Amino acid sequence: MPASLRDRIAASLVRWFPSREFFMRSEGHVRFLRISTRLQASIAAGCAALVVLWVGVLGWALVGQIVAGANRQSLLDREAAVATAQDRVARYHANLDAVAGDLKRRQDFLEKAVQGVIGPMPATLPKGTVSDSTGETARTVRKISAAMPQAAGLARIEARQIAFTERLTRFADDRAQAASGAFRKVGLNPQTVMADDARAQGGPLIRLTSGASGPLDPRFVRLAASLGRMSALNTGLAHIPNTMPASFDYISSSFGVRSDPIEGGAAFHPGLDFKGPKGAPIFAAAAGTVSFAGQRQGYGNCVEISHGQGLVTRYAHMSRIIAHMGQAVTPGTPIGAIGSTGRSTGPHLHFEVRVNDRPVNPRPFLEAALPHVFQEVPANIGPATHG
Repeated sequence: MPASLRDRIAASLVRWFPSREFFMRSEGHVRFLRISTRLQASIAAGCAALVVLWVGVLGWALVGQIVAGANRQSLLDREAAVATAQDRVARYHANLDAVAGDLKRRQDFLEKAVQGVIGPMPATLPKGTVSDSTGETARTVRKISAAMPQAAGLARIEARQIAFTERLTRFADDRAQAASGAFRKVGLNPQTVMADDARAQGGPLIRLTSGASGPLDPRFVRLAASLGRMSALNTGLAHIPNTMPASFDYISSSFGVRSDPIEGGAAFHPGLDFKGPKGAPIFAAAAGTVSFAGQRQGYGNCVEISHGQGLVTRYAHMSRIIAHMGQAVTPGTPIGAIGSTGRSTGPHLHFEVRVNDRPVNPRPFLEAALPHVFQEVPANIGPATHG
């Protein structure tokens, strides 16, 4: 290391950690305790190393959870192999009543899955993501019909169920992929949503098969995984701020660098300003919990809503606050009224989206809901209102 660099480092350490002396008086004796620059620097370096180690352990745990989820998904994909027709014939021979009972359970499951998770079944479903078992199930029906004519009807029911299961799996995968794209568009990781959702699950164990007719077909296991992923991501989307927070005249100030409306000169604006009449309602932009309701310097009357995953929306300059701390809100819940409190030049809503306490542009979150509001405002529309 060059001597000049070594000298600069030594000078910096002396400036940051000057040598300190302390004295202690005990029974008439005075003792001096000297803490050197080197000792202080060593203690600081040790503390920094512990912090780095702690962050690394947390990061490694998160990576491990994500990798475990990916490995499980890969295992389900590999296990979703079609059972051979000969295996199904043997199971039908072994216990026809058990097969009939399992088919009924599967049918109940499919109907509830469609009604409770998806709603009305679409006329067409996307292709891809899982195998097409049409050929194998057709051969199974022929074999069972020849070996056990009395079971031919059940075989055809099972074939239809398998075909429907694969189509429904493709549908769920397609919806989940679309939801993942929505998260990535606004800079959020969909895998963290999945990990968080998995930590808050439970309920009674209701199996889809008695086990008497053999293990559960892996295609149904694959469907359950796809429906779970789709449901978790769609639930997470409800916490993404994509509902317009107010009915307004126009956007009077955008996110980013602008000329400060009060003092002049370049300044950073961490949100969007929606110009509107005083007293007009302000709404929650997504589901969440009110984490702050009161006054903030520069913001005036202000409400903050926590949506999870480090995502927070802030609503400022209110004439009055309706929401209260700890209140659970849904998209469109009234939380206050437009005003001009705090650092403001006129009635408007200042709206921010913050990720891990860092302001981000709200436009990507809101454009999908109402894209036309982000068109350029005509120059002669009227005086701007900022804050």
